Amino acid sequence: MNPGERLAIVGPSGCGKSTILRLLAGLQLPTGGNLHLFGQNQEYLRLDQRNPPDVRLVFQNPALLASLTVEENVGFLLMQTTCLSNQDIRNLVMKCLKEVGLYDVAHKFPGQLSGGMQKRVSFARALIHDPYKEKESMPLLLYDEPTAGLDPVACTRIEDLIVKTTTVARGCSIVVSHVKSTIERSAQRVIMLYGGKFQWDGSIQDFKQSTNPYVTQFRKGSLQGPMQPEDN
Repeated sequence: MNPGERLAIVGPSGCGKSTILRLLAGLQLPTGGNLHLFGQNQEYLRLDQRNPPDVRLVFQNPALLASLTVEENVGFLLMQTTCLSNQDIRNLVMKCLKEVGLYDVAHKFPGQLSGGMQKRVSFARALIHDPYKEKESMPLLLYDEPTAGLDPVACTRIEDLIVKTTTVARGCSIVVSHVKSTIERSAQRVIMLYGGKFQWDGSIQDFKQSTNPYVTQFRKGSLQGPMQPEDN
């Protein structure tokens, strides 16, 4: 992927989209073949690597720690892994919360926020990093069903944030989603996954017009086509 590129992986439920994200995030290893990330073979889980690649995963569930404030959730990893002062970490947290429009809720707990706001907190957590740590590669931001269960207005806000955070982080992003607006508004390129293979790859403009049977069936939500419901 190129810097700033935004990719969507689409396909029916159970075809392996989220598994791809977990592999890229280093949460599991492939059972066969090799996985290369930023030109390096990935042989160990991310927690077992001394200098892991900069991969940031935004889960479908925001996965916030209920006993910590928003500020503490966003700055948690920096507090555990860096020598930055508390004030430096706070400044970085506030900067990231401002980027996602949540500057005024730093003192609140996750349970006091709406589902959409919790998602935005997880985006802020994906943005934060140690500015004094030298980067060997651009960050890769992974979004697993980022708009699932949200109302249309909240979806639009999150879709805009995917574009914004990819730019702010100066990296590239991969979005897994079933939501049409999320695919079309947050991605520049689309890959169609089915049957353990990539069946189609093209720009978002081509995705909207493609006559490929897999793409057509997915786009229309049709029961007729090469993707059979019993296989999902």
